[in-house]
Amino acid sequence: MFFKNKTVFITGASRGIGKAIALKLAGDGANIIVVAKSIEENPKLGGTIFSAAEEIEKAGGKALPVQCDIRFEEQIKEAVDKAIETFGGIDILINNASAIAITPTEQTEPKRFDLMHDINVRGTFFVTKACIPHLKKSSNPHILNLSPPVNLDPKWLSIHVAYTMTKYNMSMMAIGWAEEFKQNKIASNALWPKTTIDTAAVRNILGGEILARMSRTTDILADAAYFILSKNSTECTGNCFIDEDVLANEGITDLSKYSVVPGAKLYTDLFV
Repeated sequence: MFFKNKTVFITGASRGIGKAIALKLAGDGANIIVVAKSIEENPKLGGTIFSAAEEIEKAGGKALPVQCDIRFEEQIKEAVDKAIETFGGIDILINNASAIAITPTEQTEPKRFDLMHDINVRGTFFVTKACIPHLKKSSNPHILNLSPPVNLDPKWLSIHVAYTMTKYNMSMMAIGWAEEFKQNKIASNALWPKTTIDTAAVRNILGGEILARMSRTTDILADAAYFILSKNSTECTGNCFIDEDVLANEGITDLSKYSVVPGAKLYTDLFV
């Protein structure tokens, strides 16, 4: 029960990877701030802050659902204030909320470009800024960004440069914060999957049911995050982790249980 009574602030926690990490930590008795926009269920996406909170409570944690659009600083401040008022502090921040558009330059609309930068880059930055004063007071504070290692292979820069820029920005922030807040003993890392993960983005944007069946479940990232966040914050910081490597370091090499379809050929994720 390493995370019992630890308070975890998770953006994009109403579904997918964010919710999976929330449920994993809730199993240890963590307090979860469920930060997302969804208060009414979208049939294509599934889940709201309230349904996620209910699952977290059933898993053994305590949940505070907070509707928040991280593009707006006043909403971020309100969410952080509610977290402090309810649980008294913040021990872990998980920057998971993200917008995606896999489009080449000529097909990237300004509105979508701005959305990705407002959420992935600006939102991540200002959510973290709001949480830092409280993380400084924690005994083992962690920041974890869901973003990939920075890979300057032109392949990733050429086919969807707008999206790539935003995800690499998230990783650069994670590395920067590791150094900036080293004296405060705040760990800062990034985490990314080796294979595609069965999420709404995969089903609705990247490849539909076919790609989902060649993917792993969100549980692999939840388990990897669990191991990263359980490390001493002064010893595990400044890394861009891949989920498989995290599990291998824990002696876990049989990953078959994470496949959506047992034995199926897996599809390597973007940026890896």
